[in-house]
Amino acid sequence: MEGQPYWCLRFRNLHSITPRPNDVKGLITDIHARSILDSRGRPTVEVDCFVDGLFASRAAVPSGASTGSYEAVELRDGGNLWHGSGVEKAVKNVNTVLREILVGSDVSDQESIDKLLIEADGSANKSIMGANAILGCSMAAFRASSLVRGVPLWQNIPGTWPDPSLPVPLMNILNGGAHASTNVDVQEFMVVPYGFSNFDSALRAGTETYHALKKSLKEKGLLGGIGDEGGFAPSLQKNEDGLKLLVEAIEKAGYSSETQIGIALDVAASEFYSLNGYSFDGKEIDGSELSGIYSSWIEKYPIVSIEDPFDEDDWGSWVSFTERGHDIKVIGDDLYVTNPSRLQRGIEEAASNSILIKPNQIGTVTETLEVMRIANRAGFDCVVSHRSGETSDDTISDIAVGTGCGWIKTGAPARSDRTSKYNQLLRISESGLPYAKGA
Repeated sequence: MEGQPYWCLRFRNLHSITPRPNDVKGLITDIHARSILDSRGRPTVEVDCFVDGLFASRAAVPSGASTGSYEAVELRDGGNLWHGSGVEKAVKNVNTVLREILVGSDVSDQESIDKLLIEADGSANKSIMGANAILGCSMAAFRASSLVRGVPLWQNIPGTWPDPSLPVPLMNILNGGAHASTNVDVQEFMVVPYGFSNFDSALRAGTETYHALKKSLKEKGLLGGIGDEGGFAPSLQKNEDGLKLLVEAIEKAGYSSETQIGIALDVAASEFYSLNGYSFDGKEIDGSELSGIYSSWIEKYPIVSIEDPFDEDDWGSWVSFTERGHDIKVIGDDLYVTNPSRLQRGIEEAASNSILIKPNQIGTVTETLEVMRIANRAGFDCVVSHRSGETSDDTISDIAVGTGCGWIKTGAPARSDRTSKYNQLLRISESGLPYAKGA
């Protein structure tokens, strides 16, 4: 840190950030990318942003395993190196084309920066430069601008938003589907500690439930490895057994499944959908039958949300299930892929009532925030989310707080790629912001 001006340093205490000096111009003077490893040991893009000749910030881009086919394109190299998953093409794009267009830009003008990045690509899905290259630049500039302005990142969200708050975490403690090598179809079984007065207590309760689940699985002879997001990954006779295990863990940890900790599911149904319908619990069923299973679960278990209950193109099943009026969040992830056009269709058809927000699905900070605004205007809840292939980058924690969305999904309370987000929320909680309990 020696040689850097005080406004350019990272601070442990949010209250110690000092306003930017008058002589700081705030211009991007360099952009540099490299390939680093994500939490699955695959390459991903990391970008450094230099302001006024000095290092200012760094951002790293996550990657999904269960991905929607309508997502912005993550540019990979192909070939033999890294089994085809290298990102040197994306890194080169940052260090040449994107660097050239960004140098000289006002780092605080996020909309203009992102517009330059989008125009440099020129495609509808960011397939030329790569969404991973573009998002790395966008997030690095976003982080740098907060340091130049002398404010915490969560206070640097452009536009007008609800009051900032600490989000309720959806904590994936039992993994299946594409996140684990087991026979469990449902991709994520999550605990949701909503019934607490502050974030610290909620996080502790969710973590204690995680450890209670580990103990139960060990006692039942089901404890094996963990999945991509840090949750346990047992093989189960039926998907419903996962719900039973979570209720048991909540109660063994000493909490109420009725008033303190609920359950959220990410079914990721596109992963087991084909022309024959849905392959679920070893049977081929249609959307109506799958909908009936969900309804029966909602009656029996403390489910507060279901994400991607149907395939990304099975709009009829989405609409039909949402019309049932269950008092839960029906969340579209693969259905919407943080895309404004698909979200608008979902709003018009009432296909769901909530949306998952993943910046790398759309490619820039500005576009991410615009999708959240569209959702807010329609009365949709937004759940800011990580990806299964993560890094220690904690930008999404600040986005969730600064937009006041009330919800964040960022995995199990285990492994630094997940706990980095929770730890950032703990730091932010020292500022005295309220917990969005039951938001």
